Amino acid sequence: MTTAEHSGDRVSDPLRVAPFLTLGVQELSWRFSRSSGPGGQGVNTADSRVELSWNPASSAAFSHLSPALQARFWMQIGPALVNGEVTVAASEFRAQLRNREAARKRLAQIIARAFAPPSAPRRATRPSRGAVERRLAGKRARGQTKAGRTKPLQD
Repeated sequence: MTTAEHSGDRVSDPLRVAPFLTLGVQELSWRFSRSSGPGGQGVNTADSRVELSWNPASSAAFSHLSPALQARFWMQIGPALVNGEVTVAASEFRAQLRNREAARKRLAQIIARAFAPPSAPRRATRPSRGAVERRLAGKRARGQTKAGRTKPLQD
C-alpha cells in the first residue's frame, strides 16, 4: 500500500502516515491564503492556497514511537524543519478542498520517507576487461580524429 492509500478519505480524518504512526486531526495546523494562478476573478476572493504543518516535538503520536525511530526521523528531517515544524503548501488546484487533500498526501509522504531505513551502501565494483578495452579503443579513435585535423606542414 502506498502512503496515499493510508491517508483518510476526508480532510477531517486522522492522517495515517505509516502502520505505526497516525496523526490526529488536532496535531495538524492549517493555514489558508489566496493563491495565484488559474481561477479567473475567483482567485482574488477565495482562499484556495493551503499550508499544512505538523510539530513532531509536541505530537502525542510521535512521542509513543521507539527512540530508534525518533532518532532516524530527526536525522533525516531535522535540517528541513522550519520553526520546529514540518510544513507543506499546496496551491495547484482551484478548489481549497483539493489543495487540502494534496497537502495531506504530500505531508504523509515526507514524514514516511523520513522513517524509511537508509539504503544499503554501494558495493564498489571494477569495470570488466572488455569495458576497459572498449573505453581505451574509443579514446584512441577520438585521438586519431583530432590528430587528422592538424594542418599539413609546408616545405
